[in-house]
Amino acid sequence: MGIEDMIEKAAGAFAAEKALESVDPNAGTLAKVAAVVAGFEGVGAVKDHLAQQAEPQPEQAQAGDVAAQADDESQNSQM
Repeated sequence: MGIEDMIEKAAGAFAAEKALESVDPNAGTLAKVAAVVAGFEGVGAVKDHLAQQAEPQPEQAQAGDVAAQADDESQNSQM
């Protein structure tokens, strides 16, 4: 785990704790701890999801090629 990952997770924990405070100013310690843990872990999950979305999926690329080929064939047959 690099320093960047730790900073991102700490920022997520801080943001989650502040969001809880804005929603419930009288939140207990257990709720605050749960929000911090959720923010800490949530940043990692979101980052992994976004990285996965950024990578081209072979199935999606193949499906896109087939659809484009079908469109080309339908346009050629109409001429």
